[in-house]
Amino acid sequence: MTGQKPEYFNMDIEPLLNTPEMRKMQESKLRSTVQFFYEHVPFDRERMDKAGVKPEDIRSFEDLANAIPVVGQADYREVFKGIGNDMFEAYRILFGEERLKDMHLLTTTSGTTGIPTPYPVFHKSAEAMGEIFGRIGWRLGFGDGDRLAVGFGLSMHAAGTPHLYWFKKIKGLTILPIGAEVGTERILSFLRLFRANILSCTPSLALHLIERAPEVLGEPVKNLNLKTLLLGAEPGAGIPEVRRRLEGEYGAEVYDVGAGYGVSCNHPDYQGMHWIADDHCYYELIDPETHKPVPMEHGATGLAVFTPLEPRATIFFANLRFTINDIHQVFTEPCPCGKTGFRYKIVGRADDMLKVKGVPVYPAALQGVINDFVPRVTGAFRIILEVPPPRVVPPLKIKVEYGEATGKGDLAALEKEILEKMHALHKVRPSITWVKPNTLERAVKKTQLFEKAYED
Repeated sequence: MTGQKPEYFNMDIEPLLNTPEMRKMQESKLRSTVQFFYEHVPFDRERMDKAGVKPEDIRSFEDLANAIPVVGQADYREVFKGIGNDMFEAYRILFGEERLKDMHLLTTTSGTTGIPTPYPVFHKSAEAMGEIFGRIGWRLGFGDGDRLAVGFGLSMHAAGTPHLYWFKKIKGLTILPIGAEVGTERILSFLRLFRANILSCTPSLALHLIERAPEVLGEPVKNLNLKTLLLGAEPGAGIPEVRRRLEGEYGAEVYDVGAGYGVSCNHPDYQGMHWIADDHCYYELIDPETHKPVPMEHGATGLAVFTPLEPRATIFFANLRFTINDIHQVFTEPCPCGKTGFRYKIVGRADDMLKVKGVPVYPAALQGVINDFVPRVTGAFRIILEVPPPRVVPPLKIKVEYGEATGKGDLAALEKEILEKMHALHKVRPSITWVKPNTLERAVKKTQLFEKAYED
C-alpha cells in the first residue's frame, strides 16, 4: 500500500540478519578488516605477529578464532601501564595513527575498577552510529513529537553524550541531554517540565526514580506519562521480575539495550535483545575459561566477543576479537515478535560470577528473585564478600532491605520464601541480614552490588 511504513529502518540489511546471505556478506569483509588492523593498528599487528600469523593466513572466521586470542579491558590496562598512562600514546597503539587523527569523540567506561577503558568514536563512526541506532529507534517506534531524555552520565560515559549522534536519523525526535550527574530531583523535574515521553538510563536510576517521585513531585512516577524506558549499561531490563516492576510503576514499555548492538522487542515475555548489526560487527561466543569457540546454537551460553567489520567506522569495539567480559545466552530460532536478528540475553559479567559449593551464581539472578518480592522488600540488596571472588565460603551472605509496610515479625516467613525460591531457581541458599528501608545507597548510574568486607 502506498505510504505504508516499512517494517525496518534499513530494508536492504535488516531482513537478512542472521541468515546465510548475511554470513557471506560478513566473510566478504573479513580479509580487508584483518588487513587494516595489521597495517594500521600496532596493538593488533603485535598480536598477530606474536601468534605467528599474517593477514593472508586468515581466510575465515574460524581461522580468526583459532589464530588470535581474545582481548579486553585488562589488556588495555597493561598497555596503559607499560607507557606510564600516557593516554594518547596508548590510543595510538590501540587504535592506530589513522583512526586517532579521525577521532571525533572519546568516551569511556565508568572506571569503577581503575583507569576507565576508552570507547572511541571516529568521525566515520558518526554515520554508522546513526544507522545502527536508527534501526533501534525504528523498531521502538520513535518519531514525530517524541522527546527522549538522556539519563545516562554525560561526563565521558559511553552511553551518555553519544545519544546526540545515535538517534540523529530519527526524524521528529528531540533529545533532552539531562544527564545522571544532575541528581534525581532535577531529573524528575526536567522530565515533567519538558514533558519527555522516553527516558534512557540505567535500570538502577529508573528504580530509584520510583522511590523519589512521590517526595520530589508529590505524585507517582507513572504520572510523568513516559511511554518508553530504554535501559542499559547493567542487567535489569532483561530480568523479568525487574521488568515487570518497571512496567507496572511507570505504565511504560521497557526495553533492554546494549552489551553489543542489540535491543529487545515488545513481546510480553522477555526474549532477549535482537542483534541488529551483523553488517558492522561479527559476534561470537567462547567458553569463558578455555576460550574455545562455543557454537552459535539456540540456548548456547558463553563469553561474547566482537570483531568490527568496518574498522574505520567502528563503534566502541576498536580491535579484533574484543570482549567486554559479559556472559551471554543466545537464541537463534525465530522470535515470536517476528523481527529479525538472533537474540542474546546477559547472564552476568564473567568477573562478577561467584562460585558457592561449585555452583556459579550471578548477581543478576539474585536480583531477579529479590525483586519478585517487592513491595515486601524494596528491591535493594548487597552481596557481602568476605574473601576475594569468585570462590565463596558458604553460606553466601546478602543484605536485603525490607519494605516500608513489612514488620519485623514478618521477616522470618518472608526470608523462608525468598530462600526457597533462590534454592529452587539457582541452587543457592544465602544467609540474609535484614536492613531498614533506604539503608543501602542508591545509584543514578550503575549500582555496585558487592560489599567487599575483605578490603576493610
